[in-house]
Amino acid sequence: MNLFVNDIPVRILKANEKALSGHYNYEIDASKEAISKAKLINHVWLHHAAIKDMDNVFDLLNSKVPTNLLSLTISINDYLGFMEYLKDRYKVIKAAGGLVRKKDKFLIIYRMKKWDLPKGKKESGERSSETAVREVEEECNVKVKLGSKICTTWHTYTMGKSNMLKKTKWYKMDLIDDSNSKPSLEEDIEELRWMTEKEVYHALENSYKSIRFVFEEYYRKREKVS
Repeated sequence: MNLFVNDIPVRILKANEKALSGHYNYEIDASKEAISKAKLINHVWLHHAAIKDMDNVFDLLNSKVPTNLLSLTISINDYLGFMEYLKDRYKVIKAAGGLVRKKDKFLIIYRMKKWDLPKGKKESGERSSETAVREVEEECNVKVKLGSKICTTWHTYTMGKSNMLKKTKWYKMDLIDDSNSKPSLEEDIEELRWMTEKEVYHALENSYKSIRFVFEEYYRKREKVS
């Protein structure tokens, strides 16, 4: 599970899943030591974590404390129990979006002072792939052809006093027609821009970690095919 809390990448692993060796600056065994702000530095692997540890972990992630935390991997003893914990703590919103290609360029939107990808909430009765196409076409006024799924991301945010968790499925798409393209002002989109990979690289410096992850997964899967 690829979760983003306060824009911090948090990867959730089942107890039998292996973490990537050599990718962590610190390891914390939750069954033997306390989880504190002082230990959340750079890339951290928290293993043998129990559901009872999660309130403390989420409180730390949502505070201004772990400013030096680049990523957190959590090996959870009870994965299904953790999913139920998330549903109790957050209201889950289902959404979908697309990474649109036109030859060697990608369609990027500028919204709320960040570079982003078009996406939106799933409507009743829709498949996620249908949501993705509809939202991309509505937000950017383009026509696209659906491709394969890239990945799923989960990210937390607040709406008023409610804690929200958005589950977004991302799909590859190919452009059919952008002759009438324009940003949807109703969705607070200020600009649409076709970017090369190099331009995307620089744009991601002013984006969300979840969007960076979508591009990383797209590139990784593309390399596998080639």
